[in-house]
Amino acid sequence: MAAEEYVFVPTKGEKKISGIVSVPDGFIRGKKPGIILAHGADNDMFHPLLVHMADMLAEAGYLILRFNFLYRDEGRKVPDSNEVLTASWVRVYEFLRDHPLYKPSSIVAGGKSLGGRIASQAVSDNLVQAAGLIFLGYPLHPPGRPDELRDSHLYRIRVPMLFFAGSNDPYCSIDKLGEVLAKLDAPSTLELIEGGDHSFRPPEPSEASEKEVYARILGTTLSWLRSV
Repeated sequence: MAAEEYVFVPTKGEKKISGIVSVPDGFIRGKKPGIILAHGADNDMFHPLLVHMADMLAEAGYLILRFNFLYRDEGRKVPDSNEVLTASWVRVYEFLRDHPLYKPSSIVAGGKSLGGRIASQAVSDNLVQAAGLIFLGYPLHPPGRPDELRDSHLYRIRVPMLFFAGSNDPYCSIDKLGEVLAKLDAPSTLELIEGGDHSFRPPEPSEASEKEVYARILGTTLSWLRSV
């Protein structure tokens, strides 16, 4: 069974980024990629999907680090600037990359909504070296404004990308996402959750439907990780 270890990643100032490392049973440093997952704008590292992914991926032998952006730990609802969020991502990446006990063979970066977007920006700007990217609901555009795309940096990425998208996600028109993916130079995989919203909830959510969706996301992620 995986163990959870709380960590605090120092920033360039006096603040520290809180995180949780899920360590697989019998973990051997450097044997498998490590995975960093960040939360969305309106939640934190305890979002049920992130917890589920961390637990189950650790059971499969992957070291997982999920963390809170500073604004969440400080009790603020509005995210910090892109610069501050990206700096946090870079610090967490460096922490895992250089940690004497954790140090994985490589790092896969990703997250839910905002967390995945910031990860992709850091990768596109060569601030972190990721083996791949996982998007748990990429916020391609603001709700109701599908022509205001957040896609320009995606075309600079050269590592494989895995996109999960709900067909009823107001932040991601499936047609627009398809157009973006068709123009990417890097390998991309799309797993469409039919009827799902931005958190993959169907129109009439139930405990059973949530478990089915989470299991599907996990299964696809594991298959993708093996291919990467």
